[in-house]
Amino acid sequence: MSGMEEKKLAEEKKEKETPSLKGTFISVMLLGLFLVLSWAGAFALFISR
Repeated sequence: MSGMEEKKLAEEKKEKETPSLKGTFISVMLLGLFLVLSWAGAFALFISR
């Protein structure tokens, strides 16, 4: 194999190994939303008493 062919194969392999992080992003956003809502609820309860 020539150097150029090896480089192409290495690039293709890299692209295939990169996982999709959409699910991770959505999970982190949902967790953040939960934390913000929990904090806001506790703060509202504190202020109302």
